[in-house]
Amino acid sequence: MKLELLLLMVLASVAFTANAADTCMAKAQTQEDMNACAGSELVAADRELNTVYQQVMRMHAKDKNFIQKLRAAQRAWLVFRDAELAARYPDPNAMAAYGSVHVVCTAGLKSQLTRTRITQLRMWLDGIAEGDICTGSLPINGDPD
Repeated sequence: MKLELLLLMVLASVAFTANAADTCMAKAQTQEDMNACAGSELVAADRELNTVYQQVMRMHAKDKNFIQKLRAAQRAWLVFRDAELAARYPDPNAMAAYGSVHVVCTAGLKSQLTRTRITQLRMWLDGIAEGDICTGSLPINGDPD
């Protein structure tokens, strides 16, 4: 029951954020408006990522080995995210190559990658289903540690 309520809250939050971004884009009249909407969504995703990352760090602060590995994973993820963006839009003159919508597109992709990372990090907060044999350091749902 507790997990179902938590899942419902997370889904509602994601739906609200996506809906707010969609609403912003629907009302956008100019390229500047669209850039602002995409930028706002990216800022919100980045803020949530930092919050979740810090929560995981605090929750597992006693496990120094895990903290070291998580920091390394997060640094590697940031490199991956930036490399993924560079691969998608490799032209050094991006505005000329991809047009004025480039700002919206890159912010959207960065937001999408960030939301995926948030989901990955939340597993250390929320845990996973009992019976999953590949849990590693992930907590089991309902396990107090």
